[in-house]
Amino acid sequence: MLKWANLFIKKKSEKDILSPDKQICFHFVLKNGKMTYSVEKNQKPIVFSSGLGISICGEKPFLDSLTMVRCQDKKHNETIEMQWGEDKYINNTYNESTFYLSEAEAPSRIITIRVRVFDNAVAFRYEIPPQPKFNQITIKEELTEFNIDLNSTAWKIPAYQPDRYEYNYEKKNVGELTSSVHTPLTIKTPNGQYISLHEAALYNYGSATIKLNDNRKLSTDITPLSDGTKAHVSLPFQTPWRLIMIADSAIELTTNRTMFALNDAPSQDFDWVETLKFIGIWWAMYVGEWTWAQGERHGATTAHAKEYIDAAVRLGINGLLIEGWNEGWEGDWLENGINNQFTKPTPDFDLEEVARYAKKNNIEIVGHHETVGFIDNYEKQLETAYNYYSVNGIHYIKSGYAGSMMQINGRKEYHHSQLGVNHYQKTVELAARKHICLDIHEPIKGTGTERTWPNLLSREGARGQEYEGGALSPSHACYLPYTRLLSGGMDYTSGIFDLANNVKRIATTLARQLAYFVTIYSGMQMAADRPFMYEERFKEEFEFIKNVPTNFEKTIPLAGEIGEYYVVARKDRNSKNWYIGGITDENSRMVHLQLSFLGPGSYRAKIYSDADNAHYRDEQLSIEKKTLHVGNNDTLDIYMAPGGGFAIELVYNN
Repeated sequence: MLKWANLFIKKKSEKDILSPDKQICFHFVLKNGKMTYSVEKNQKPIVFSSGLGISICGEKPFLDSLTMVRCQDKKHNETIEMQWGEDKYINNTYNESTFYLSEAEAPSRIITIRVRVFDNAVAFRYEIPPQPKFNQITIKEELTEFNIDLNSTAWKIPAYQPDRYEYNYEKKNVGELTSSVHTPLTIKTPNGQYISLHEAALYNYGSATIKLNDNRKLSTDITPLSDGTKAHVSLPFQTPWRLIMIADSAIELTTNRTMFALNDAPSQDFDWVETLKFIGIWWAMYVGEWTWAQGERHGATTAHAKEYIDAAVRLGINGLLIEGWNEGWEGDWLENGINNQFTKPTPDFDLEEVARYAKKNNIEIVGHHETVGFIDNYEKQLETAYNYYSVNGIHYIKSGYAGSMMQINGRKEYHHSQLGVNHYQKTVELAARKHICLDIHEPIKGTGTERTWPNLLSREGARGQEYEGGALSPSHACYLPYTRLLSGGMDYTSGIFDLANNVKRIATTLARQLAYFVTIYSGMQMAADRPFMYEERFKEEFEFIKNVPTNFEKTIPLAGEIGEYYVVARKDRNSKNWYIGGITDENSRMVHLQLSFLGPGSYRAKIYSDADNAHYRDEQLSIEKKTLHVGNNDTLDIYMAPGGGFAIELVYNN
């Protein structure tokens, strides 16, 4: 029997899975017991022959000696309706092949490779059913390769660093990626194709980073636990989807929503979830007017909270974030996070009174939980803390994990390890039971799970405007749509109008701050400056922030290049109105906009753009405002100053 088995595994099995439009081909090969794959578009190579496999502690790897038991094909065609987001409808059309494999030799373990090929992506995952002799495994390593031409260009941020995802993007050749980098990893191949390596449906597993392996091929480097392993799982188990988004241009890549299609529909009612726009007791602390900790300049007092609630009413904004309200901010809070108490307000803050006052004025409070990564402390209080908010009518939480590592029971774990992934998911599921929506800072990266859990409205997961004051260049936000934002919305804390503040001098123009509300999507969108900037100094500019939606029906990118500029149009989900935003790097540029995407009829276009003398270093407040009447046959030429941008509100007339 063994002789015949050895003969059988030397046979070659291969199969092409084509996209519905037949332009993309995923080529699966099983030869001499080893699995490989490659990807082409229009017969041009994207991924060359790449290995597949999983290494298990105490067992030989799922790597060779495999035979094909059977292959099952399926076609799928549906349109997904998203509860909120950048697009209301997402196409979920693909061809699928599932390869059921078994070892030809003892212990005859079995594994499945499921492949889906879309018109703009390929995705595959490993599925491990219960085995004859065991039902639990420890993943030692995932052996997935992405054999990309080493001369390709990549835009990357490093993994395993103290500030997690919060680094500036760098442009490198793929052949230089010898250290692990985060996904989405966006790449331009020598033949002109744009791809982004990412994952979808990340549960109970370490987050995938990418680096060159010993064979000089890009491969998965799963974020390890402190014991060095990648994950401890019970069978049956399926890995996250390994996702390769594919486009002919950088701007086309920005509309790829395959990540959401690879996640399951919600299994419970989320009709209560609503997106939110909010102001906050936050920026005043960054510029030194107030403090998070108690004292004479404490920001989160009952009096200040009521003042901000009154301001939110006057501004027509529905929410208020309050940071620094609880015990635990004294001293070096990054080191003392174990002392944070999530149900104990400071003596000068009456949470019940503030919540009552907010409810009276129809303002949603965004509660705040800064864990500093002390997970053991947080999880002990988690149920009680969520109940505390829930009984006080608080339906939104901004959580934070600002420590360089997660700490639990004396161990230090990466935020993106299996432990971190499971902790974040625990908070999302508990919040869903309490009808609470989350905006998670220092998060696990987005992998589309908000389709299944729509109460996860936003994340941070990149450098936002708290890094202004020298750590952000104008090009940073021009990288995000092509990289970080491929993994979902981001709380960038936009709308800072006090641009020349000596503590946090902002490297943008005023018009660019408005543009962020269109170019950087978030289901929880913060107007981050202090209310007096909106009420007293820039009333007209604030009207744009007030009017721009947090939920869109359709997104159409208009122009852009990675790290250089980005222009996008979005249609409101609840009206015929459109919004356009554009941002540029350190270079000025003129963009020519064709308005053919508009429906029939006339629109009133309110345009906020950089004046001719505007510049992100000086003359930051130089802005031009004008109103035109346009239709879908019209064009607009808009100037963007160095580090600048523009915003346009297109209101349908009739």
